[in-house]
Amino acid sequence: MYLCTFKALQISKCDFGMYLTKEKKAEIFAKFGASATDTGSAEGQIALFSHRISHLTEHLKQNRKDHNTERSLVALVGKRRKLLNYLKKTDITRYRAIVEKLELRK
Repeated sequence: MYLCTFKALQISKCDFGMYLTKEKKAEIFAKFGASATDTGSAEGQIALFSHRISHLTEHLKQNRKDHNTERSLVALVGKRRKLLNYLKKTDITRYRAIVEKLELRK
């Protein structure tokens, strides 16, 4: 099964878009959130965004002219920044803990 049907480019489902599986998401939420099913916590969301940001950054290193991915990356960074600001405003200890765990510059 091919997702892309261009003659010169045939990408299988395994090669494209499956970098973040259900198990990987559960692992991220279990490590940074309260539990594996706690998908709504700010810490879990920030960790998931950070994982996606690192993946898109690596993609953009190889594909410099991919402007759609660049736009998505900027949007994700903005979402993560908003969540970090919210966490900083409501609970500074949780904010400091997640910044330290994820080794974010701040």
